Amino acid sequence: MTGMKPVVAKFLTFEEAEASTREYYRSLSPQERLEILFQLREMAIEESDAASGRLARVYRIAQLQRG
Repeated sequence: MTGMKPVVAKFLTFEEAEASTREYYRSLSPQERLEILFQLREMAIEESDAASGRLARVYRIAQLQRG
């Protein structure tokens, strides 16, 4: 991922932290927001697809006898 820089900030309240986060995303261009969205989407796909690459799905249909 390119363009990501670690940032550390301290806030006295959760409201301050939320306001700072919103202001940060407002300051980004639409293109930058889309790039972040695509990076997050790619990360989610990689995480959710990790197990499916190794495990085979097995389905079995069992006939039940009526008693």
